[in-house]
Amino acid sequence: MTVQSIKRSFALLRALALGPVGVTELAERVALPKSTVARLLASLEEEQAVEQTEAGGEYRLGPGLIDLAGSAPRGRNLVAAARPHLLELAESIDEVAGLSIIDGAQVYYLDQTESSSNIQVRDWTGEYAPLHAVPSGLVILAHQPERFVEEYLAAPLAQCTPWTMTDPDELRDRLEHVRSIGYAWVHEEFAEELNSVAAPVFENDGSVEAALHIHGPAYRFPNPDDTHDHGMAVIEAARRLSQQLSD
Repeated sequence: MTVQSIKRSFALLRALALGPVGVTELAERVALPKSTVARLLASLEEEQAVEQTEAGGEYRLGPGLIDLAGSAPRGRNLVAAARPHLLELAESIDEVAGLSIIDGAQVYYLDQTESSSNIQVRDWTGEYAPLHAVPSGLVILAHQPERFVEEYLAAPLAQCTPWTMTDPDELRDRLEHVRSIGYAWVHEEFAEELNSVAAPVFENDGSVEAALHIHGPAYRFPNPDDTHDHGMAVIEAARRLSQQLSD
C-alpha cells in the first residue's frame, strides 16, 4: 500500500468515526472518487477495520480497530467502539447521547455527542456522578455483586437535588425494577431541569461496567408518550455495542 493510500484510508476512518455512511456520501466527505473509496473500503473491510451495517448498506468502523487498540487504556477502546452507536442513538431521539463507566462508587462520563438544538445540554465528559443519582449509575449498580450494592447503600448517599432518591430500601426496590425492565430513568435527580435514561453495556461474563444514556432538558425530554420507547432504544444501542465488544 502506498503512502497516499494509507493517508486516504485514514481519511476514510476519520470520516466514519462520525457515524455510519454510504459510499457516495463518504466519497463526498473526503473529496475522493467513488471508485477509489470503494476500493479502499474493500481493503479495510478485509482487515475488519470497517464493516457494513447490513449487506449493501452503510459503512461504519469495524472490530479490527478495537483489536489494534488493545494496548490502549480500556476507556479509549470503549469510546472508539461506542461512538457510532452514540451518534445513531442521538440522531434517532434528537437529544445528546453519552457513554459512562463505573469508577469506584461513581460513574465517569467518557464521551458525549453534540446537539443541534438551540437549547444545549452541557457536556459532562470527564466528570463524575454518584451511582444512585444518574441512570447510568443505576443500571451499572443494578448488576454489581450484592456485597458491593449493600456496601454502597450503607454509605452516606449524596442528595444532589430535592428529588434525589437516597433511601436504601427504596433504592433496592428501584434496582430490582431496573433489572426487570432493562433501563433506568432519572428525572432531575442529579441536576435540576435535566432528565435522562440509560441502559447497561454487558461484558462477555455478564458483568456490567459501562452504560449508554440519552439526556435532555426536562421541559422537552421525554415526551410522556415516548418514555418506554426511548428506554428500549437505549437498550438496543447498548445491546449492539455489547455484541460488538464480545465478537
